[in-house]
Amino acid sequence: MWVWALLPVVLAIGGSIGFWVVYAMAVANGSVNITEAFPYISTCGAYPPQSCIFGQVLNLGAFLGVVICYLKYQQLRDYGCNSYLNVVGLVFGLLCALGSSVVGNFQQYNQLETHMFGAFLAFGVGILYFWTQAILTYRVKPRHGGLWIGPLRFCLSACGLVLLVATIVLFNVGLDSESAYCEWALAMDLFLLFGLFAVDFWHVGSCSVHVQYSMTNQETLDIQASTQTLPL
Repeated sequence: MWVWALLPVVLAIGGSIGFWVVYAMAVANGSVNITEAFPYISTCGAYPPQSCIFGQVLNLGAFLGVVICYLKYQQLRDYGCNSYLNVVGLVFGLLCALGSSVVGNFQQYNQLETHMFGAFLAFGVGILYFWTQAILTYRVKPRHGGLWIGPLRFCLSACGLVLLVATIVLFNVGLDSESAYCEWALAMDLFLLFGLFAVDFWHVGSCSVHVQYSMTNQETLDIQASTQTLPL
């Protein structure tokens, strides 16, 4: 069902638009002054009223991220990929989503240490997640996307890693505007990587979660006996 492919598209487009709306509001109401320096994403979302939109965008994005990461994990497992790398990828994806929520809820000028930890999870662990997905692309039999999805995922993951390193290095040497440019590019790169999952989810028919009840052997035997049918 193609509707599953809409989840990563909504996350990618909605998150990108949400960030730029926050930027526009911050510039319009004077919360940031782009004539002095180009602002970081978190700087734009640090003051009300745009801080409310910033937090909501990240919280909704974190929720969609959890759903998408679990769906991708389940898809790879159903394709026969039962390696630990798939499990590690799921953990990285969930930590990335958690970091996004932390960034949205702990504002830069209120809880800086917690905010920076959330940014590390969202950006740093997020890049690790997509590197695992790039590797896992070649661990399963190609069933969608042809030969282009793997190289594109590798290239975007490599670009994300370069942008992450550039953001940190430029920040440490005091080039704040250049560091902010790289941070915005990194965020758009991550959104694009999430959006690429639409290719993987296009042919997903359904997804279900099963619950198994724990019971004694006698209870199991009683249930089996009660469900047996007599032969005609």
